Amino acid sequence: MEIKVVQDAKSIDADILVVNLFEGENTSSDLANKYAIDEDNFKGKFGETYLLPTYGKEVYKKVLVLGLGKKEEFNPDKMREAIAKAVKKSMQMEAKKVAFSLDGIEFDYSEQFTLGAFIADYAFDKYKSEKKDNKVKEVYVQANAEIVEKATKIAEAMSFARNIANEPAQFATPTELASIACDLGLDTKIYDKEECEKMGMGAFLAVARGSIQEPKFIHMKYQVDNPKKKIAIIGKGITFDSGGLDIKPPSSMLTMKDDMSAAACILGVMSIIREFHPQVEVHGIIAACENMPGNGAYKPGDILTAKNGKTIEVDNTDAEGRLTLADALCYACELGVDEVIDLATLTGACMVALGTQASGIMGNDDEFVRTLIDTAARSGERFWQLPLWDDYFDSLKSDIADMKNTGSRWGGASTAGVFLKKFVKDVKWAHIDIAGTAFFEKPQKEFIAGATGAGVRTLLNYILEQ
Repeated sequence: MEIKVVQDAKSIDADILVVNLFEGENTSSDLANKYAIDEDNFKGKFGETYLLPTYGKEVYKKVLVLGLGKKEEFNPDKMREAIAKAVKKSMQMEAKKVAFSLDGIEFDYSEQFTLGAFIADYAFDKYKSEKKDNKVKEVYVQANAEIVEKATKIAEAMSFARNIANEPAQFATPTELASIACDLGLDTKIYDKEECEKMGMGAFLAVARGSIQEPKFIHMKYQVDNPKKKIAIIGKGITFDSGGLDIKPPSSMLTMKDDMSAAACILGVMSIIREFHPQVEVHGIIAACENMPGNGAYKPGDILTAKNGKTIEVDNTDAEGRLTLADALCYACELGVDEVIDLATLTGACMVALGTQASGIMGNDDEFVRTLIDTAARSGERFWQLPLWDDYFDSLKSDIADMKNTGSRWGGASTAGVFLKKFVKDVKWAHIDIAGTAFFEKPQKEFIAGATGAGVRTLLNYILEQ
């Protein structure tokens, strides 16, 4: 799909012209007003559409009236969802050229329009023997060309991340993630098992022991002269999570290819970052491995030693993500960065608390956390701050080690955050739990089922705003 910025969308010989309708108002199309509103009593409730042919009376073949609901309730998030609805409807009509004539919208809609169009355009059909050829090829709209160009790149990064996260675990192995990272053209170092052992990554390597797939610790670096800030972004990279010896039930294991969605996010960000030329040094870090119950699998009761020397009693082998992140956090804090942001499909508890509507966020600096929440909101994502009180560590106390890797079932997302905090030193840090937002089992708003590219928009916008 290509989005072309024009001055007058109504002059385009498009297959479909999309016009918008707020409840109680008219559209910018006399034809739509006559038939949709006057004759068929179309109200323009949010998400409703009305399609009518022009019978050769206009340069465009059809008009699609897009309901935007009550004007006072309309916002950028609804804009993105509505545009996705229009694009999907156009795809159903096998339209190749679609023009948008939007009227009465009281904010710059350029970024959310672009994201909505590209999110709707996405499909993961790599393994389909028959592929549909119903994509919209050209979209015309009056918008801010510079913002459209920026949002197009962000959308490309989202699609890149979604493709990786949608891949089956047989393809998206730790070795494959390392190969993808090496192909991005950045300064990239891949540490193998032996090198990780020399660095003392006992927590990460323990998780990897039960799998035939070799673990890979990935470090990508984007550098500039005299950076304004240095940031490390870390993505949980469990390419398949069986639960280990504390094995998951089959129904819970079915979508566990998505347990590397945060790693896919980091790869998506790093895939496009050079095109933006931000004056920020960015380190993309992934500790990639599988959590499997093979012959060498780590066991409940084992004592692990992380990179910073802290010891961990294994209470549950299915609380593996925080173990890999522990060593990744230690590594990131040694890079001399100003800030560290980690993302992870970490806890079911976060999903219980927030559902699929928001990601949980916590950190050691409230202003830093609030900035990320605000950036997410502007980017079309929702972050909700969860507490990081030291009291949560009580359930992680061990009689024989510095801590256990899991504790009480209550407050599980914050307990995991407090665990991770023990491996953060001398930097501002935020942890984002995307367990509920990274992968949808059924379509939701503008997204189809599958990976969403959670975190890509927010991280890129945050980096660009520094």
